[in-house]
Amino acid sequence: MEETKKVILITGTEDTRISLHKQIQQFIYPLGVVESYASDEGLPSMVSGDLIVLSTQLLMDEVVHVLDESIPLVIARRMINYDFIDKILVLPKGKNVLLVNDVQETTIETIEYLKRLGIDHLNYYPYYPGGEVNLECTIAITPGEAHLVPTHIKEVIDIGPRLIDMTSIMEIFRKLNILDERADALSEKYIKKIIQMAKKLAQYSSEKTALNQQLMMVINNMNDAIIVADEKGTIQLMNDNMETLLKIPKKRVLQQNIRYYLQDQALQDFIFGECQNRSRILSFRQQDFVVERFWMDESNLLVVTFKNPHETLEIERKLKRELINKGYVAKYHFNNIIGESKRIQEAKAIAKKLAPVDYTILIEGESGTGKELFASAIHNSSKRKEGPFLGVNFSALSEELVESELFGYEEGAFTGAKKGGKIGLFEQANGGTIFLDEIGDISHKIQTRLLRVLQEKELMRVGGSRNIPIDVRIIAATNKNLLEMIETGEFREDLYHRLKSLYLHLPPLRTRKEDLQLLLSYFLKQEGKGKIKIQQEVVQQLTEYNWYGNVRELRNIINYMVAVCDDNLIQLKDLPDKHFFQKAKPHNNINLNVDEDITKLENYGDIREFLKIMEKIEDAGGSGDNIGRGRLVSILKDEGFPLTEQKVRYRLDILEELGYINKGKGRRGSKITLRGKEILTKIISLG
Repeated sequence: MEETKKVILITGTEDTRISLHKQIQQFIYPLGVVESYASDEGLPSMVSGDLIVLSTQLLMDEVVHVLDESIPLVIARRMINYDFIDKILVLPKGKNVLLVNDVQETTIETIEYLKRLGIDHLNYYPYYPGGEVNLECTIAITPGEAHLVPTHIKEVIDIGPRLIDMTSIMEIFRKLNILDERADALSEKYIKKIIQMAKKLAQYSSEKTALNQQLMMVINNMNDAIIVADEKGTIQLMNDNMETLLKIPKKRVLQQNIRYYLQDQALQDFIFGECQNRSRILSFRQQDFVVERFWMDESNLLVVTFKNPHETLEIERKLKRELINKGYVAKYHFNNIIGESKRIQEAKAIAKKLAPVDYTILIEGESGTGKELFASAIHNSSKRKEGPFLGVNFSALSEELVESELFGYEEGAFTGAKKGGKIGLFEQANGGTIFLDEIGDISHKIQTRLLRVLQEKELMRVGGSRNIPIDVRIIAATNKNLLEMIETGEFREDLYHRLKSLYLHLPPLRTRKEDLQLLLSYFLKQEGKGKIKIQQEVVQQLTEYNWYGNVRELRNIINYMVAVCDDNLIQLKDLPDKHFFQKAKPHNNINLNVDEDITKLENYGDIREFLKIMEKIEDAGGSGDNIGRGRLVSILKDEGFPLTEQKVRYRLDILEELGYINKGKGRRGSKITLRGKEILTKIISLG
C-alpha cells in the first residue's frame, strides 16, 4: 500500500487555518493528511512532512525559521469562497461597498480578484487597519475579517476566508505525485461548486421575479399614480394608474426618459429641483394633484406619486380625528399663556423663536410654572404641528413601565406582554413631538437608552432585535437642578447636553406678581364664573404671598374661594387658612453652595452691587423700616454705587428670583429672606 502523504499547512490566523485545512483535506484524502498551524497561535520549532503550504507570501519572513529547506514548498494563490458569491452578485449595480481585510496587500488583491472574475458591478473601496474609511459606504464585504469592519457600517457580508485556488491545488497534487489519481475528483468538486452557485442564483432570480409580481399587484391596487426612474431619469416602473394618467401603454414608456412624459415646467422644477419639501399641490393634464417625490438611497431610484388632493385631505382629517380621540394633540397655543409682565413676555418671545427650529429643547422651571403649557404651544407653532403630541411624566411611572411605554416591546418580551407586542410612545409620536416631563426622575438605564435615541434617531423595542428609525422632536422638562445631579452622578452629562440643544427657563409666579390680577380673571372666566367679583383686599393679600406652588397653586386656591364664597363676591373670609398654602422648600444646602451663589450673582453683573443692595435691605428691616427703590437709589449713590432706578429694579428682580429677597409693592418696600441673610453673611465672611 502506498505511503500516506503529509501536508504541513501554515496560515496567519486561526480562522484561515480551519478553512484551508478542511479544503486541502477534502481534496487529498485518503492519499494524504494535513497538519496545520496558525502563526498568531504559535508555531513549533521545526515542521516536517512531504509538502509545506503557506497561505500567503506575506508569511515567509515570519515562518522561515521553522521550515526545512529540503521539503517542497507551495505558496498558495487564493480565491474567494464560491459558497457566498451569490450574496455579492445580488447587490445593486453601482453600489459603494467597503472591502475589508487585515492588511493592505490582501485587501487590494481581493478586489482585483473579484474584478477579474467579472464581479465588477460594484464600486469597491479598500479598508484595512490604519487605512482611510469611505463614509458613503453602508455595506462591507470581508473574507472572514468581520471584526475589522467600521462600526458605522449597517450591513456586513462575510464571505469567509479566501480559499486556495485551482492552480495551487493542482500544484499541491503534482508535488505530492497524486495529480493523475485526484484530477477527476478535483474537476468534479469544482463543477459541483459552479452548479450549486447557479442553482442559488436561479432560485434568487425566481424569488425576485415572484416578489416583483406581488409588489406590482400591490402598486397597481393603490389609488395613487406611481412612476419610478433611475438617476439618469430612465423610467424603470409605473403602475396602472400612471398608465391611465399618461394615456400611453407601459411598454412604450418603460426605459424612456421621465422628463419627456412629465413636461410641465413647474412639475419638473419640483421633481428635479433642490426644494426641501417632499410634496406640493401641482397641476398636470388639467388636473390638480398632491405630487410627492423622494429618492430611494439604497437603489438610487426616484419615486414620484400623484395623489387625489380631496382624498388626501380626507385622510388627513381622519388621522387628525383619530389623534384627538387618543388625546395625542397639543391643546394649548401661545395665546393660552396669560401674563403681561416683562418676564413672561420674554419667556414667550424666546419660546416662539425656538418653536420653528427643529432641535431638542430643555425647559427648566419650578413645579406649576407651565412647562407642559409651553411645550404644547411650541409644538403648535412648529413645522410638526400637524403631527402627534404625546406627553409622559416620569415621576408617575416605574422604571419598567417607563421603558415599555417609551420604547414599546415585542411579543414575549416579559411576563404579561401583549400578544403581538406593543408600539411605544416614540413610535406613536413619529413625525411629531414627545414631551418628557420630570426628566430628572429617570434611571441611569433609561438615560442610556434615551441618549441612543437622541444620537442615532432610532430605537430598539424591549425584547427586540432590530433598530427602528424614528423622526420625533423631544421637549424635556424638569424642576430639578440637573447640573447638581451631574455632580453627584445621578444624571449623565452627555445626555444633559443632548437635551439642552435649545433652552427655556420659566419664571416663578412670585417674580411676576403683576400678572396675578390677569390670572385671577382668566381662571374665573375659564370656570364659567366670570360674574364673580373679588375684593381688592383679597387681591392685595394674595399678592403678598410668594406662591411656591406657582400658577397651579393659584388655580387651586381660586377653585376653593369660588366654592365657599357668597353672593358672587370673594371676600377676605373666603381665603383658605395658612395650611392650604404651599410652604417654601427648605434649603438644606445653603452652607454648601456659597461658591454657586457667587457664580450666579457674577453672571448677572457686579456682585458688589447685589451685596450692597441686600445689605441695605437687611439694615432697613432690622430697624423696622421699609425701603423702596427710590430710597435705595439715593443711598447707593451716596455710597459710591450710582445706579439708575431701572438698574436697581433689574437687580431686585434677580435677587427675588434667586430667593434672596421678597419685593413689596409701593411703600412696603423689599425684605431680605432667611436664605438671603445666610448667603450675605457667608459671602461677607469670605471677604
